[in-house]
Amino acid sequence: AIENFPNRGKNIDIPEEQTDLVAGFSHETINYLLGGMFRASYRPLNDNIINGRIRGVAGVDGCNNARVKHNEGHVAMVKELIKNDVLVITTGCNAIACAEAGLMVPEAAAEYAGEGLTSVCETVGIPPVLHLGSCVDNSRILIAATAMVKDGGLGDDISDLPVAGAAPEWMSEKAISIGQYFVGSGVFTVFGVNWPTLGSDEVTKFLFEDFEDMYGGMWAFEPDPIKAAHLMIDHIDKKRKALGIDKARERILYDMEMRRELDAV
Repeated sequence: AIENFPNRGKNIDIPEEQTDLVAGFSHETINYLLGGMFRASYRPLNDNIINGRIRGVAGVDGCNNARVKHNEGHVAMVKELIKNDVLVITTGCNAIACAEAGLMVPEAAAEYAGEGLTSVCETVGIPPVLHLGSCVDNSRILIAATAMVKDGGLGDDISDLPVAGAAPEWMSEKAISIGQYFVGSGVFTVFGVNWPTLGSDEVTKFLFEDFEDMYGGMWAFEPDPIKAAHLMIDHIDKKRKALGIDKARERILYDMEMRRELDAV
């Protein structure tokens, strides 16, 4: 390749466009950004999920697939999720697609995200799509989910959380194994493009329905990235309802007399 470099013709097209991004988030970084050095905590995230500003959290990752237009599924799904106030955490090829689309800078929230998610992103100073590493760093997403459970208020298990996972353009067996790790941990997980068990109704039913009773999570398949995003949103809403946080609560400013009544009880 080095020796042949001088022989390159004029048909080489290197795009001049450049895109900024904020990358390299981790569980520790998110913890610090939400609470600072002395009060590092996932409590602000949990509180904003409970109060409805953030609808839920989605982990979106996976490869690119030559059977569909490059990056189209990744970007379409993520834009639909953040538009509906779902915070997206991403790794690998999906992260690259989101960066190229300008979704991984804090300013992207005002342009693409829903009102609630935008208010949180602007307050903390983070993008609506958080980059957690390469395609083999998906365990960081589950570490974040575990921290959400540990901080309280959103159930006692990862399967109780209003979260979902997806790989809209997966193409390798590695993606299946990572997806099974998520499903086995209690996360509803949607894959796109194609699915290897569609030839067997029995096996597909086992993966798409029976798994939820066994692990708390289950598989789903939807090649349309927008429809897949709404499968995730529907699941998040189902979990919000189960937690009793699906309806807005009226904020009440207590005066001293009302506080005394609470103390008396």
